[in-house]
Amino acid sequence: PGARRAWVALGPARAGQPLDAWLRFLLPVVAQFVQSALEVEHAARELAERYEEINLLYTISEILGRTVRLEEAAQTILTEISETVGARQGSILVHDRVTDTLQAVAALGVAPEDLPPIAADDQGCVSARVFRTQHPVLAEGGELTCEAEAPYRSGAMLSVPIMWTTPDGGEPLGIVNLSGRRSPQPFTAGDQKLVAAIATQIGTAIQNTRLVRSSLAQQRLVHEMQLAHDLQMRLLPGTGVVAPEATVAARVVPAESVGGDFYHLFRLGEGRTGFMVGDVSGHGYRAALIMALTMSAAAIHSQQSASPGATLDAIRNSLSDELDSTEMFVTLFYGVVDTRRGVLRYANTGHPHAFIVCADGVVERLAAMDPPLGMVTVPTTERERPWQTGEDLLLLFTDGISDARNRQGARFGEEVVLDIVLTYRDEPPASIVERVFHALDQHAGDSARPDDLTLVVVRS
Repeated sequence: PGARRAWVALGPARAGQPLDAWLRFLLPVVAQFVQSALEVEHAARELAERYEEINLLYTISEILGRTVRLEEAAQTILTEISETVGARQGSILVHDRVTDTLQAVAALGVAPEDLPPIAADDQGCVSARVFRTQHPVLAEGGELTCEAEAPYRSGAMLSVPIMWTTPDGGEPLGIVNLSGRRSPQPFTAGDQKLVAAIATQIGTAIQNTRLVRSSLAQQRLVHEMQLAHDLQMRLLPGTGVVAPEATVAARVVPAESVGGDFYHLFRLGEGRTGFMVGDVSGHGYRAALIMALTMSAAAIHSQQSASPGATLDAIRNSLSDELDSTEMFVTLFYGVVDTRRGVLRYANTGHPHAFIVCADGVVERLAAMDPPLGMVTVPTTERERPWQTGEDLLLLFTDGISDARNRQGARFGEEVVLDIVLTYRDEPPASIVERVFHALDQHAGDSARPDDLTLVVVRS
């Protein structure tokens, strides 16, 4: 831009022909030639610069395309950028969401692992300011900076945000810093645009990396939850363990992959068979842990204790530390059918849904006589009632079934469960369980199930 001077020499000329006439004639022609030459030179220079920039963008796209982790390519990318814009020093910083800091993944003139993180709210660092404002900055050589930026800053520093653009706006993900200009010329607007374009590519790579990691983590979590679910289901006994003394059908459906509902079955000898249903407060992994501990304790104490009440007392003593530390509690029903004596002895600590359904259609609630385990420490009460072998049904379920709601908020209800069992009481227990869950599914549809579901039907 601007005028450029050039000299034209003429002579010698023939006598009588003034040189100035020739000069006035030649000057416009020469000026046009010079102008054309300068334009060609300028165009060639711009074309060379554009070629370098386009080649750089292509190179970085290729690098990022074959890289899963940005850290593996960041140093190469920074080197390529610095060579194109003529910078000796620089860094690529990526925002860490957990610590809310900018952490170096690449640097020139210093190892990135030697650079301290920069807090995103730091008021003295250019990088932090650019991250917050989401606008590039050309910091002059004399401008104050923070100590963390000193290792890769010499003179003026071009700092450009790494952005991830979404329909709702942009999200800053990090910073590209360049400093130590090789030539005396300052960083240009073209340099800034080029680095901004590259930063956008880096932002896409960072976001893709995060999505890949999130997807892998989600896959691992789903796999682990499925393993936990399978393990918990394996803890539940097969219903055949008490055959032929009893015919049992049972189903447990956790609200999450694992839950706190369970049932247990015990062959006790001398014509006695034990049936237990429990509901740990809450659901998820903590409830599943207490559930597993309860089942383990029940398996031991049911064989050692003489009665249902003594068994539940022993279970409470075994779990007291865990229940106190987790502030959780367990409702338990434990009944023992003695077919030789024709009686059912049972203890109930806070479990609301335990019934005997008689062959003549009479339904008797086996009500809770004590609070759930983990609330108070009192001896467990037990009772005994007649049992019609082969005719009576023992019906046990958790409140996840009765409290299940449809889209309108209506509960499935205890009465519906009892009506179904009464109507089909002559059918095998497995058929009864299937009918209850079919009706429950019809009622709830695709509504979320906030609690675990457990149903046990026993004929002995």
